[in-house]
Amino acid sequence: MTGADRHLFDAPGPKAIRRMIIGSIIAGVLAVVALAYALVQLTDKGQLAAAKWLPFVTNLDLIKFLLLGLGNTIGAAIVSLGLALVLGIALGVGRLSEAKVVHTPCAAVVELVRGLPVLLNMLFLFLAFPLAFHIDLPAFWTVVLALTLYNGAVIAEIVRAGVLTLPKGQREAAMAMGLSWRQTMALVLLPQAIRIMLPSLISQLVVLIKDSALGFIVGYQELAAQAQSAALLLNNPLQTYMIVGVVYILLNSLLSEASNYIGERQKRTLSKVYASARVAAVDER
Repeated sequence: MTGADRHLFDAPGPKAIRRMIIGSIIAGVLAVVALAYALVQLTDKGQLAAAKWLPFVTNLDLIKFLLLGLGNTIGAAIVSLGLALVLGIALGVGRLSEAKVVHTPCAAVVELVRGLPVLLNMLFLFLAFPLAFHIDLPAFWTVVLALTLYNGAVIAEIVRAGVLTLPKGQREAAMAMGLSWRQTMALVLLPQAIRIMLPSLISQLVVLIKDSALGFIVGYQELAAQAQSAALLLNNPLQTYMIVGVVYILLNSLLSEASNYIGERQKRTLSKVYASARVAAVDER
């Protein structure tokens, strides 16, 4: 390792710490000044007037309208996650298969779908599916299937990684007991892998909720689409999108906290299990 490389990994000294503190203070001051300037400009243009914000508290029809969009967003995300979980487990297990006739197609599907944007999948289902199969998909299912395809491919990689992180001894022990590869996967490895990947699945729900906003392209009335209609009706786009943005942030923050909580709980459980195993091993000696 050269001197320059070592410098990159060294802890900052007193001078570097002082420069970092000064830089943070300057950046904070600039941020406060920018925020104050923005507030002054918004006040001068009447964007902070109470009349612009009161409809989101007093107008019950508007509240119901936005809640309908929120319900559509959550509904599409939950259905997509359920279907993506089934698809992801199937593709993930397929990628782990030792048979090339199973492994290769599953790997190809995962890589293909992961490489395509969700919006492109949505447009393909909306435009090409009716031409190919003479079936007009409802906007809800267009959004759900597009989200399912992409997130199913992502979950397939999560499943594969979860199984590969398990100790190899478990698979060998199951095989030694006479279990087939399918039985080992279904009874021993997959249940543990699903438990390990549970925080990742909740985090993926956050991605689904955000990606569902693309549904406005196909006419799905999710939260962002409802907000656009409300902003045009009330002529207050800034306030509408700020309120909706806060709703998205709160919802995704709750899901992220749930994911972190489950992850920390699993770590504590595993630590207790490993500690008990070490005590038992010592007692046997």
